Amino acid sequence: MRIVMMGTGSFAEPTFARLLDSAHTVVGLVTQPDRAVFKETASSRQPRNTMKELAVSRNIPVLQPQSINTPDGVSALQTLSPELLVVAAYGQILSKEVLSIAPEGGINVHASLLPKYRGAAPINWAIYHGETQSGVTIIRMSIALDAGDMLAQEAIDILPTETTGELESRLGPLGAKLAIDIVDRLALGPVIGTPQDKSLATKAPKLTKEHGQIDWSRPAVDVCNHIRAMQPWPTAYTYLVRSELEAMRLIVNVATAISAPIPLGGCGDIHAIGDRLIVQCGRDTQVEIAELQPAGKRRMSSHDFLRGNTIPPGARMAAG
Repeated sequence: MRIVMMGTGSFAEPTFARLLDSAHTVVGLVTQPDRAVFKETASSRQPRNTMKELAVSRNIPVLQPQSINTPDGVSALQTLSPELLVVAAYGQILSKEVLSIAPEGGINVHASLLPKYRGAAPINWAIYHGETQSGVTIIRMSIALDAGDMLAQEAIDILPTETTGELESRLGPLGAKLAIDIVDRLALGPVIGTPQDKSLATKAPKLTKEHGQIDWSRPAVDVCNHIRAMQPWPTAYTYLVRSELEAMRLIVNVATAISAPIPLGGCGDIHAIGDRLIVQCGRDTQVEIAELQPAGKRRMSSHDFLRGNTIPPGARMAAG
């Protein structure tokens, strides 16, 4: 089967690599323009487009249109004469015209247990909301966002301290395995999918930097889930406010909910107890910050942070 892969980033790369080593013919890669690779995405930031490098090394044509849905983009895709489009984390919604180019249409490798978490950032939002399972769903593509019939699905447990980047690194190979199985089956004949239950659909919108701001009025478990969900991008951040000092922007990398809270005060109040940083959260809960990064400095432990910074009475974490 003649296949065009459409995708960008670490989640999509395992699927592309498996397709290249399969019995099928990959006739092209459609990926984001190089400059977009350096921008923030829903899950990760990559220093270069490794999928493009892999394609070039295998003499696979590469298309990088600003939008595949433009007349030029459609024309370029038509020249590849694909039978099937395989899409994973491409970052653009495909038009009806694009999907109609391939006789078999398109399948999408989506990093959630659909119909939950439709959208650009399914892994982030699953962790943010405290889900205990995630997975990959292969769907037949339709015009509606992530709403097509399900062709395959497999779940895995989300580990208690797992970040978005760590979970993505496990979901990528799983998606590749499921995608290859469906492509092999499609090459033999029609594959009947299962319609999604629309009443169970939830959204996973694209992240912005502002999504990283920590709300200390939320319970400690929710705050910790938020911190994990925002890694590696956009990262969870807050501001350390101390009297007579300029507010310090802090990225919080690792934090845990405390099982035996220490009496503090209002939400966001922070205390240094020995070399421990304790912050009051909502519903009379607390987190202990283990690793953080002051603006313009390296990532460090709370112990190292407290060697050069004091936490006076009345100090608190707050919005900027």
